[in-house]
Amino acid sequence: MSFDLAVLAMDDAADAATARAMFERCASGAHDEGELDERIVGFYERVRSRFPDHPPGAAGSPWMSTPLAVGIDHVIMSLSFSPMSDAAVEAIEGLAAEFRLVIWDPQAQAASVPRRG
Repeated sequence: MSFDLAVLAMDDAADAATARAMFERCASGAHDEGELDERIVGFYERVRSRFPDHPPGAAGSPWMSTPLAVGIDHVIMSLSFSPMSDAAVEAIEGLAAEFRLVIWDPQAQAASVPRRG
């Protein structure tokens, strides 16, 4: 059993509807071309330094699928239901806030948008 989370590099006008649309585009394989968003680069480097996504099947890994799905403006993660995933979700939430990224939970159809200001 697994669940997915995505972090999305969006502007301050982000809301649940725009996050859902962006996630659906990214998950379909229709990736934007261009320069990597620095927020995504920073998030990905930090999350994988704590929870490596290489090599696949690392002991204690929260990931159900590796490597993580990364585009210029997103990281999509499939996590296991396990105690290790609790720590990963906490880290994902903290890093997303630090890098001002939107978290999209496709199971709940909910977005966590960073506070403006």
